[in-house]
Amino acid sequence: MRTDTAPLPAAALPALARLHAAFPVVQAVTVYETASVHAVQLAALAEAGPLSDLDADSLAHAEDLMAGAAATLRAAGRLDLIDAS
Repeated sequence: MRTDTAPLPAAALPALARLHAAFPVVQAVTVYETASVHAVQLAALAEAGPLSDLDADSLAHAEDLMAGAAATLRAAGRLDLIDAS
């Protein structure tokens, strides 16, 4: 079940940036999971027919984000958080 929330107020963005810097593993998991969902959606779209150039670029970007996040988690010894080996 998905529950949408309101965007963060601008004043909260610096605090969020500090949290991300302080917790790179948490950030990597978040990036990986978000990019993974996007990649799955685009892959399903590709099964229905050819992707537009923009969608193909988005899929490549999602895969790049997943690889970067996985590298961060590999370095931290925490690939178990994304169930990858």
